[in-house]
Amino acid sequence: MIDTTNVASWKVLVVDDEPDSLDVVMRVLRYHGATVYTASNGAEALDIMKEVQPTLILSDLSMPVMDGWEMLYHIQTDTKLAGIPVIALTAHAMTGDRERAVAAGFHYYLTKPLSPLSFLQDLIKLFDTEASI
Repeated sequence: MIDTTNVASWKVLVVDDEPDSLDVVMRVLRYHGATVYTASNGAEALDIMKEVQPTLILSDLSMPVMDGWEMLYHIQTDTKLAGIPVIALTAHAMTGDRERAVAAGFHYYLTKPLSPLSFLQDLIKLFDTEASI
């Protein structure tokens, strides 16, 4: 499980083709001391994971080249990466989208736009809640 007492120890891979969303997440995490890697699609993210094993991955679902769904499949089938929590970070907020993402194997589902004020608190709460279950 992720140690939420020291965000500065986190290595986070943020995968999103929307520059503004990528920037918000990156700035919030870096402000709190996390090391942040970014990719604009799933293929780029998998290349980064050949060099760095992140603590967690935040990924958009709809992206060009390789979407978040396919990237998740590759992560789940790679024994070196399969234990990394992958959180869907998406504008998809229709009924059933959250359930579909979790059923596919995403650890959790956050909708955009994110609130910079509560984003990190939401992540910490998620992992603290999961640890206590």
